Amino acid sequence: MRTGLHQLDGARYLRDVAQVDSLVCRLVAHHSCAAIEARNRDLAEQLLAEFPEVDGLVADALTYADMTTSPDGGPVDVDQRLAEILSRYGSGDVVAESIREASPRIIGSVHAIRALFSAA
Repeated sequence: MRTGLHQLDGARYLRDVAQVDSLVCRLVAHHSCAAIEARNRDLAEQLLAEFPEVDGLVADALTYADMTTSPDGGPVDVDQRLAEILSRYGSGDVVAESIREASPRIIGSVHAIRALFSAA
């Protein structure tokens, strides 16, 4: 951990140490609305300079996977997952405030993927 922004630190590790594909690194760097927390930590310029954002269905699918899986790997509703994050970090923490701000976009991504499941 170098910056405290796990998405950026993880993407850098994947790029620099594991030499993972650029798209995977970009997805990790931006998963679950990381740009909001990056802005709140004054790291947005670094994040975007190193890892251009990925939009669309792939990004929504990754957010769905992240936000419907509990920390121990079990399935969980998105509202429960968001509440767990807020509870773990507590009011006033940069992670909690960022998740609170990102919640509508996160929920939108989860609903978009669920709609695809329903249509299939």
